[in-house]
Amino acid sequence: MSPNEAIDLVRDAILMSLVVGSPLLVIGMLVGLAIGLIQALTQIQDQTVSTVPKLVAMTLAIVICLPWLTDRMLEYTSNLLQEIPLHLSDR
Repeated sequence: MSPNEAIDLVRDAILMSLVVGSPLLVIGMLVGLAIGLIQALTQIQDQTVSTVPKLVAMTLAIVICLPWLTDRMLEYTSNLLQEIPLHLSDR
């Protein structure tokens, strides 16, 4: 395996982790922003007020996005496993 191929594999793995993680991070960020705004308006400064809604929202996001996330991971893994013989034949 050449260094360029190794770099491509690492780049694809990083890109896949960003694609898989981004929906959950975006949901957590948006809910956190909304809760922070509500806390600023009402002057309620309790940590559980912001933590519990974020956990619930991210859990719902996982449940809703799970089929799409699973398809992306299966597609990536399938492509990766199909490329193994190509990398081994270069030796």
